[in-house]
Amino acid sequence: MTHVSAAVEVEGLTKSFGDVLAVDGLSFRAEPGRVTGFLGPNGAGKTTTLRVLVGLVRPTAGAARIGGRPFRELVDPSGTVGAALDSGGFHPGRTARDHLRVVTLQSGRTDGDRVDALLTQVGLTEAADRRVGGFSLGMRQRLGLATALAADPDVLLLDEPANGLDPAGIAWLRGLLRFVAEAGRTVVVSSHVLAEVAQIADDVVIIDRGRLVRAAPLRTLLADQSTRVLVRTPQPEDLLVALAARNLAAERSGSPSADGLVVSGVSAAEVGDVAARAGIAVHWLVEEQPDLEDVFLQLIERARSGGEP
Repeated sequence: MTHVSAAVEVEGLTKSFGDVLAVDGLSFRAEPGRVTGFLGPNGAGKTTTLRVLVGLVRPTAGAARIGGRPFRELVDPSGTVGAALDSGGFHPGRTARDHLRVVTLQSGRTDGDRVDALLTQVGLTEAADRRVGGFSLGMRQRLGLATALAADPDVLLLDEPANGLDPAGIAWLRGLLRFVAEAGRTVVVSSHVLAEVAQIADDVVIIDRGRLVRAAPLRTLLADQSTRVLVRTPQPEDLLVALAARNLAAERSGSPSADGLVVSGVSAAEVGDVAARAGIAVHWLVEEQPDLEDVFLQLIERARSGGEP
């Protein structure tokens, strides 16, 4: 099914809880047909922002809109946005099947096959008639996803959906979210599992202390960061001199007696060529591409030190 365009928009969003400023003038946009990774340290304001988006928390200032409207003004809330913001909220005495029957009826979905389709989609068919009170955290996460998907919404908001999932479950989640986005839906995923976000996200929004640090396509974010070349040589001082003569930045790695160097902003081939021309032996040479975790930590550190993202 192709879904209508329903972007997620946060504009100048501020939320205070007494003296605590949880979200501070935050603005970003998540587009349909794309997975947006919503990232930040603990206490950054991610969960508060998601709760404002689904009408559970009123903003102090600014706006949060889904498909151009605040949640409370949506004509078909369950058909517009599905959210899984925690792994609780289930009646422990109900079975997974009964829980989804209630949810689908509340959302106006009366087709009899919908519950079975949801159970299959999230891998809970064999546990369909077990009581939720006996579910593991991973099974609750799957049921939460089924609940969010019950009305086949245009927007999916997920807070730490990989919690409790084993490696196979995380791989399954990755495939599900890509499938949902490719159907034209907007997917926003808040997660601490940065390696997984890097495999599924098209765009990344990074916040800290309630403020925006960076919002960009993931590919752009990674491309903006310099590569590093790690090299080991029995002639580290000679290689330092040869690199400096080519205006290449390098530094010793580890202790002064170590034989390793770190060279920034160049390729392994360039470092190897410099060493070869200078007659310097190289025992080990590897090029490190920055990953999302490296970029995340660098941007957070820079933002806290007052530097530009």
